[in-house]
Amino acid sequence: MALKCGLVGLPNVGKSMLFNGLSNGNAASANFPFCTIEPNIGVVAVPDPRMELLAAWAHSKNIIPAVIEFVDIAGLVKDAHQGEGLGNKFLSHIREVDAIVHVIRCFEDEDVLHVAGSVDPIFDKQIIDHELRCKDIDTLTKRLDKIEKLAKHGPKAQQHACALLNLFLQELKQGRDARAIQVEAADQPFIDDWQLLTSKPVIYFANVDEATILGKKNPHLAALQEAVAQENSKLIIGSTALEMQLNGLNSDEKDFFLKEYKLMESALDKLIQSAYALLKLITYFTVGPQEVRAWTIQNGTKAPQAAGVIHTDFQRGFIKAEVIAFEDYKTYKSENGCREAGKLRIEGKEYIVQDGDVMLFRFNV
Repeated sequence: MALKCGLVGLPNVGKSMLFNGLSNGNAASANFPFCTIEPNIGVVAVPDPRMELLAAWAHSKNIIPAVIEFVDIAGLVKDAHQGEGLGNKFLSHIREVDAIVHVIRCFEDEDVLHVAGSVDPIFDKQIIDHELRCKDIDTLTKRLDKIEKLAKHGPKAQQHACALLNLFLQELKQGRDARAIQVEAADQPFIDDWQLLTSKPVIYFANVDEATILGKKNPHLAALQEAVAQENSKLIIGSTALEMQLNGLNSDEKDFFLKEYKLMESALDKLIQSAYALLKLITYFTVGPQEVRAWTIQNGTKAPQAAGVIHTDFQRGFIKAEVIAFEDYKTYKSENGCREAGKLRIEGKEYIVQDGDVMLFRFNV
């Protein structure tokens, strides 16, 4: 299943332009609030130069990369959690994503309206944070109402769940996000079941102008950088205008364009890398004459569960995995070369898959 990132922010901050620049989607983009009503979804291939090398060494006919879905969610406004601006509908879309990309406007342009009347990235951030917390408070309050009476005379597990709910409610009301609250590992399943919006990892996308990309000082960007410095989050600096221009260019044209702006990579590449890092995801490969294919798994996944990403039968009937580290494949240039050099390993059910592993699963069902 593809990693899904939701683009959120106030109206007119550049979400839909960023979406169009990043993906193969075609989101509407206009200078008025609520241009986006239903969420748009764009599917993007995850760039990984290792795949082309593996395909060349194995003489594979096709390359099938992992993909990431970007969901362009309509702009939120103040009091969205109470239904303002169709807010409840929009907030429900956020619940379905794995990570939040919070797009924040950090550029001046009198021709582009701002919903608050002036550009203020801290105000924008606080509004979205507040709305997500309020929705979580509403979610937890309803849960607490259902179990509080039962917990008084119920089993200890129910009493503990009630105490956890009260802890999170108190912290959220004091302005903390759920992801910042430290809990025991044993309690995590309870929290995951709540599906809190503020428990999702956040990547801030500072939408700047081209002058900032070229090195001009930007006080709006500096203020945002200071505001998020202590959070366990990522901050990406990019320009939706540049991403729109990059979309559709071939590899050589894209490299030339990036060099003109003294950039090492596009905002898309930065977003994907940040999402993988925040969600602790890694990639393993299957390699054969027909295709090289990338598979995304959680870091720390054991071999049978990794096999299950391909097909449930692979996990159910798992026998063993034949594993070659990417660096070894790079050195010996083929499976036979790795086998002859003793670099093809046989791993069992307890093997923890490493990023870049080339794997062949043996199973029987």
